[in-house]
Amino acid sequence: MQISSRFTIAIHIFCCIDTFKNEKITSEFLASSVQVNPVIIRKILGQLKKAGLVQVHRGSGGAEISKPLDKITFLDIYKAVECVESKGLFHFHENPNPTCPVGRNMHSILDERLEHIQQVMEDELASMTLADVKKDLDKILGNDRT
Repeated sequence: MQISSRFTIAIHIFCCIDTFKNEKITSEFLASSVQVNPVIIRKILGQLKKAGLVQVHRGSGGAEISKPLDKITFLDIYKAVECVESKGLFHFHENPNPTCPVGRNMHSILDERLEHIQQVMEDELASMTLADVKKDLDKILGNDRT
């Protein structure tokens, strides 16, 4: 299992938008920082916009963060950009053999454990905000944004 790079790209996008908030933030600008195709940036910005986390100005270009950084958690971002089904993070194999003593019992053995793992992960994501990341970035950057 691996969370896609959309999650870290989204955090990168937020940091760029905040760091360069006095400049015009286009998908091309963000793509040059992340070093990905602008199409990927536009897709992620669309997901973040749909979640109410950013505002995107088409035509003239530009993106803004919709809420204070301390009000946007990693869980908000994760839910916005990751395609986790409502059934949960873990996808159980479709057809364990019901005539096998192992196969017929795997769901009952694993389901609760996997739900617990997902809840712990989501609790941790909810405890971290973009303000935490931006604070660390500001320490590293000081007054130099290059």
